[in-house]
Amino acid sequence: MITFSTATATNRTAIKTSVILGVNCFSHDSAACILINGRLIAFGEEERFNRQTHTKEFPNQAIQFCLDTAGLKISDVDVVGFAHKPWTDLARGARDAMLRLAPKRMAAQFYIDTRLLARQRKFRQHWGYKGEIVNVGHHEAHAAGAFYPSPFEQAAVLTLDRGGDFLSTTLGYGEGNRLELPFLVKNPHSLGEVYSALTWYLGFIPNIDEGKVMGLAPYGGKSLVDEMKDFIHLEPNGLFKVNFDWFGYQREAKAVSSKFFNRYGPRRIPESEISDLHKDLAFGIQNLLEESALHVAKRLREVVGSDKLCLSGGIALNSVANTRLLREAGFDHIFIPPAASDAGNALGAALWVWHKLLGHPREDLSTSTLEHPFWGVKFSDADIERTLKDKGLQFHRISNPTQKAAQLLAESKIVGWFSGRAEMGPRALGARSILADPRRQEMRDIVNAKVKRREWFRPFAPSILDERGPDYFEGYYPNPFMLLVMDIKMSKRKEIPAVTHVDGTGRLQSVNKRTNPVFWQLIKEFEQLTTIPVVLNTSFNLRGEPMVHRPAEAIDDFLNSAMDALFLESYLVEKTAK
Repeated sequence: MITFSTATATNRTAIKTSVILGVNCFSHDSAACILINGRLIAFGEEERFNRQTHTKEFPNQAIQFCLDTAGLKISDVDVVGFAHKPWTDLARGARDAMLRLAPKRMAAQFYIDTRLLARQRKFRQHWGYKGEIVNVGHHEAHAAGAFYPSPFEQAAVLTLDRGGDFLSTTLGYGEGNRLELPFLVKNPHSLGEVYSALTWYLGFIPNIDEGKVMGLAPYGGKSLVDEMKDFIHLEPNGLFKVNFDWFGYQREAKAVSSKFFNRYGPRRIPESEISDLHKDLAFGIQNLLEESALHVAKRLREVVGSDKLCLSGGIALNSVANTRLLREAGFDHIFIPPAASDAGNALGAALWVWHKLLGHPREDLSTSTLEHPFWGVKFSDADIERTLKDKGLQFHRISNPTQKAAQLLAESKIVGWFSGRAEMGPRALGARSILADPRRQEMRDIVNAKVKRREWFRPFAPSILDERGPDYFEGYYPNPFMLLVMDIKMSKRKEIPAVTHVDGTGRLQSVNKRTNPVFWQLIKEFEQLTTIPVVLNTSFNLRGEPMVHRPAEAIDDFLNSAMDALFLESYLVEKTAK
């Protein structure tokens, strides 16, 4: 069993404890959040503001949004939690450089660490901030961002990532406001690095397109599964090691080794045809990730003894693997935050400071801090109307937008839906969504080709009324953040073919009336018209863009795609038939 250290929370009596600003600026997915007395007030991802997907820019605009939403100035902030520990990076980097046989690695890490410290100094200068700054480790932030917002008093805690602080994986346990991570896997041994290496080989962009590999995998077969097991060696202690005979990332070379190229041939040229080999490789690496993560999670279950799992890190966005952890590792309950990737470390760092460092208790565990994901920007009617007029568009004010949207969906129209505060994380959860009729099988191809302009094999999510979930999904488990994939019942697949993937699954979103009332009402209205309590849901963006942020971006995407109607709160714009 994991036991907690005897040390109590650090006594930081000089720190006031009312306002904490959390910042992730370590690498990609920079973000910020504000906590007041431990309560989340606002969360913003910089890419939504600057329109650079997975941006590495410092989140100044996200910080300003958080301050504005909270009605605060930077001088009101008591502590800033940064989700990185620069000198920890450097110390581990020396060992890592030797392991990778990469002499440039040490110099590069010194540059990175000094740059991170320079960012902190520049932050002080830019904002005129004179308060306390606390550095929180990358995986500590992941773990805190998963456990502390969960509804669990105690839980096993697992972080699975490509890397951060030169760690790829941590295993631990949380109880109350205590959180320990005693077991870890160091880079370059990394499930995320291996999956990203195959993402690169398959012609996609590492650290961005891993979801494409997950979506492609069901089209493949099992022919390569056994031989690909040699890529990762699972150890009796529940951990793992990468077999570097197959890879080159650890040597600052190409992602895969000459042995890999000799066995499987040259890398797929981006945008070229996808062969059966590519499909089988996608199936094989997805299976290997699932089996490896399951191996780790089973050991964690044995050591911790809890039937509850909190999961975070980039791999926690792999919703197929998540479901296997829930189903097969011995856990009865799971919590995965909506921003499980690095963006969520802004919240994790702030919560680490509040609970772990300052020792504040977690309150009211009957509901989670992240009971809903809607902590982003909301635009006023005046903002929307002004933008519509500036664009020269004809529009209508609708008294019941959910009813009208449901009617259009029932007529198989494709609807852009922009409502309330934006979601946190990469999944559209009913605030910035493109919606369509799930009953028409061809709707999947129409939305992929004519709206999203993306690959043919990409699936869409079924957003379903939570209370109807057991009617449509085998072993239904509530999943409000679209981070689990479940089997759609055979009897229901013909009802919702547009959201049924080739293997009979769906990456569903459970829509709860209490926590997501507007979107719930829209789906309920659709059910009343069609008897189907499901809509097709995908993120409101075109290929290569971040999710839309401002009304102007929603309008541009609407005009530049095959969407039929656009709702901006209660304002409706429709395209006239040609």
